Amino acid sequence: MSIRFDGKVAIVTGAGNGLGRSHALALAERGAKVVVNDLGGARDGTGGSLSAAEEVVNHINASGGEAIADGANVTKEGEVSAMVKAAMDKWGRIDILVNNAGILRDKSFHKMTLDDFRAVIDVHLVGSAICTHAVWPIMREQTYGRVILTSSPSGLHGIFGQVNYGAAKAGMIGMMNALHLEGAKYNIKTNVLSPSAKTRMTEDLGIPEEILNQMTPEAITAAMLYLVSEDAPSRAIVSCAAGGYSRAYVVETDGVYLPPEKQTPEEIAENWDQISSTKDVHYYENSSGPNMNFIGKAKTYADKK
Repeated sequence: MSIRFDGKVAIVTGAGNGLGRSHALALAERGAKVVVNDLGGARDGTGGSLSAAEEVVNHINASGGEAIADGANVTKEGEVSAMVKAAMDKWGRIDILVNNAGILRDKSFHKMTLDDFRAVIDVHLVGSAICTHAVWPIMREQTYGRVILTSSPSGLHGIFGQVNYGAAKAGMIGMMNALHLEGAKYNIKTNVLSPSAKTRMTEDLGIPEEILNQMTPEAITAAMLYLVSEDAPSRAIVSCAAGGYSRAYVVETDGVYLPPEKQTPEEIAENWDQISSTKDVHYYENSSGPNMNFIGKAKTYADKK
């Protein structure tokens, strides 16, 4: 069955270039009406121009689709609210939000200023929260919504020189987990993309050209389209690059129970191998999971006494 978005309205942030551009074009090609948002700044977030967003809009409209350009800075609540209002005034609903806008200010941590740390957190993490917060009441009211948060292997696994970027991208997972729970009764599904693609954000990472050429934005967009579809899952972290797709999970080891008299750092050191063992791991649906695991172990110990 073909995945289509006829009658749906999507907002894609950072859609003037790279992944966002690919996302916007694909959504429009499959029937969605699209708000193409892009501040039009440099990779570090400085500057601004609407020309990149307008080029994407012109391409969509020339191909028979419907789109409008928007230059809102995702870190500015007033500008985001105006963007959402423009979409509602024109089309009367918002079904899909793809949080894709981002900047880079890469430096090793001891050379990084806190301004560089805050700037990256503000655009990626806080900007995603501002945009999602602006559309959330609309999605609740219409009992339908699909939200994408964009993470990265840097957030899932870490990389040298991106403490700010990695922290922002890891934060997407916590945001997704809570939004998944809060949106469930309103048919709002929230998922995370963890992509690697050939864009201006990755051009200086030293990836060999023959590999980089396989890392197309379109390969990432295929996963995004599924995650915002009618039958999408929720609370999924999808890693994707160069045509490869996998699902990432946050899991915990089974752990150990130490009675009160043994709850010391020395006993933790003594039991570290068992605490760290990945022989038995658990995936929890919410934060009560690990608590119930530990309470169960304590009860088993108490029952044996």
